[in-house]
Amino acid sequence: MKSTSSLSQTSPIAPHRRKLLQSSMLAGLGSLFGGPLVSRAAFAAADSATASTDLLQAQKEVRLALLMGNSEYPAPFDLPPIPKNVHDLGYVLEKRGFEVSDALNGNLPASRKTLDDFIAKAAAAPADATLFFYFSGHGIQVDATNLLLPAGLDPSGKPDALRGGSVRLIDDVILKIPPRKGGTIVAVVDACRTSLKAGADGGLNQVVAPPDCLIAFSTGAGRPAVAPADANRSTFYTASLVKLMESTADQTQFRDLFQLVRTDVRETMLNFPVQAIRNLAQDSFIADSTRTSCTLAPRGIAPAAPPTQPDEVVEEEDWQKVTAAVWPADVIQAADAFLKAHPASPHAATAKVARGGAAESLKALRRNDVRLFKTAFDLPGTQADDEDLQRDLNRAGRGDKDAAARLGNLQKARRDTPNWMNRYEGWLQLAAALGNGIASYDLALHYRSQNQPLLSTQWESRARELGYTPPPTLDNVRK
Repeated sequence: MKSTSSLSQTSPIAPHRRKLLQSSMLAGLGSLFGGPLVSRAAFAAADSATASTDLLQAQKEVRLALLMGNSEYPAPFDLPPIPKNVHDLGYVLEKRGFEVSDALNGNLPASRKTLDDFIAKAAAAPADATLFFYFSGHGIQVDATNLLLPAGLDPSGKPDALRGGSVRLIDDVILKIPPRKGGTIVAVVDACRTSLKAGADGGLNQVVAPPDCLIAFSTGAGRPAVAPADANRSTFYTASLVKLMESTADQTQFRDLFQLVRTDVRETMLNFPVQAIRNLAQDSFIADSTRTSCTLAPRGIAPAAPPTQPDEVVEEEDWQKVTAAVWPADVIQAADAFLKAHPASPHAATAKVARGGAAESLKALRRNDVRLFKTAFDLPGTQADDEDLQRDLNRAGRGDKDAAARLGNLQKARRDTPNWMNRYEGWLQLAAALGNGIASYDLALHYRSQNQPLLSTQWESRARELGYTPPPTLDNVRK
């Protein structure tokens, strides 16, 4: 299947040339919903009469985005929707206050140059800046390392060729971006394929996000993400991301946005008229270690006025009950009450995310292989002022697999409770039940060290079922 894109392997496109190319290339494309696809410049012109330029000029938060998309791979691995992905996402990110750079169909040297330029720009930005990296194209893992394939590289090539010819997601992108202090790094990988055959290729490996970073994959670890063989349609994941980034309330945090996208993608694909698509319905992967509140609206733009009317005061009080709840059943109760009383609230989307995550957490806690009790969610008096601990307890109660894993590792590191080992095991069991394959593998190693081979084998098998492949360098010992 040959890509319909006329762009060749190049370095990042200059802004003025990019607009000309986009205008000519996109004029004949239709949107995912069948309407005409208008260029970003045309959208901007249409909105100019009502654009809130004063707000954009007044914003205090620096927001930088790099979008890399590759559609031109050797047949039959080309991915026609990728230019539309990059265009549509770039437009909505600009509306959200991001300064967007994009690059289409770069070979390996061009891709590395694009990344180096963005990393240098990120290094010069304030520490509290929000940085957004997006890749759409072929992604694959070799020796448990996630690789982003540049244009022209054959995804079916030998491991050595893939390893040497690709960009490593963690080492070449995430870890090279300067750490944020008060800011956030968001990395999104929509790694696609057009083949609907089962086992056509492998997926990406589970990862742990560094502090103040959120990493989202368009589908679960080790699973395929489907790209329509049509340049007029976006991929399922990016279509949902664009739709919800544009329509969701300004005060929604990015971490909640990606949970909404996860639900929307799965529901869209499960209701698709083609059975093969329904069979491959994607359940996206999210690794979240963010600590700051990063919302869709940049800091400094249209700050919310304090409630003054009686109904506004009541809404805010009810919302505080949702945010303060920790135990999953309490979260569900508070969220249900809030949604019933305030269905049109700007907080409604976040309340739905909290409720859905708490239901997942409660279901996991009821499993026979998860031994964690309500008392584990209660802060000891000496730890009541521990902000990181409070945040992770709150998130674990809302189904956050990574928060549960961090709580387990904290128990092991501090050993500050008489039953710390039981708590350590219980939190990792919960993390695994919520989908954290790395936590499951850590449990396997723990039980092996405790001379419990049956439990070790059980949790190692679970880790692999969840899509986690341990790096060969671990040699059965996580470092």
